[in-house]
Amino acid sequence: MTAPRQVLPGTTYLVTRRCSQRQFLLRPSATTNQVFRFVLALASRRYGIQVHAFCVLSNHFHLVVTDPCARLPAFHQFLDSLVARAINTSHGRRESFWAPGSFSAVALVAPTDVLEKTAYVLANPVAAGLVRRGRLWPGLWSAPEQIGGDPVRTPRPRRFFDPKGYLPEAIDLELSLPPGFGTAGAFREALLAALSDREAQAERTVRRGFLGVAKVLAQRPTRRPASEEEHRRLRPRVAARDRWRRIEALGQLLQFLHSYRRAWAARRAGALDVIFPAGTYHLRVAHGVPCAGYG
Repeated sequence: MTAPRQVLPGTTYLVTRRCSQRQFLLRPSATTNQVFRFVLALASRRYGIQVHAFCVLSNHFHLVVTDPCARLPAFHQFLDSLVARAINTSHGRRESFWAPGSFSAVALVAPTDVLEKTAYVLANPVAAGLVRRGRLWPGLWSAPEQIGGDPVRTPRPRRFFDPKGYLPEAIDLELSLPPGFGTAGAFREALLAALSDREAQAERTVRRGFLGVAKVLAQRPTRRPASEEEHRRLRPRVAARDRWRRIEALGQLLQFLHSYRRAWAARRAGALDVIFPAGTYHLRVAHGVPCAGYG
């Protein structure tokens, strides 16, 4: 049985999703950028997800988000489904858009971990050898100064979306300050410093020079990187720079998994009133099982 995902309210995550066969299906274009930003804003509003940062590369994307109401899977299902259908339509294709399996959601334990992973997300175009600085990336990339600033208004894309449908003609995407930080200005300052360090480190590791914007835009969506993907990579559930916080978070996750499996075994044995542990998502939402912390 696949290990269940623990979804607790108020958690901040680094979220990642990859395209099928590592194809460049999210390659930057006016259509792709508009579709993704519009759907992200729509999903954020619908499910109450707070967006802090994002970077959409050609074959995967990263988000840093906070989930106040434990609705991350529903948010992600909506985002993935609508983005896939809309961009597939723009490419004239019907095949699978996303890689098999679910999205990755790494819980960020402390504010320092949020800052570190946000810098990681924004340095991604440099680390991938695409452009010398994240700001040069022609795809979607959230500038640090947008966090806590004015929302970005995005009109509804013309293609795929019914102009007479229920979706709004335009929607605002706001980048909010992550929990645990005093002011947006202080967070932005710390993020800019961390991002500068990461970009400088990444630049030193690029051996063959940067691909550049022109070559990125010239790539066909059905192409994929020449380099082979690493197999059997770890799929972490939590990230904590502090060792003891990491041990504590992993211990709590392990306790959740043990409690979940005991409750599942009891339910299969006929104990329909067994209480599942806090953070149980699918069984609570889809089947209404009783869970700690809910009713």
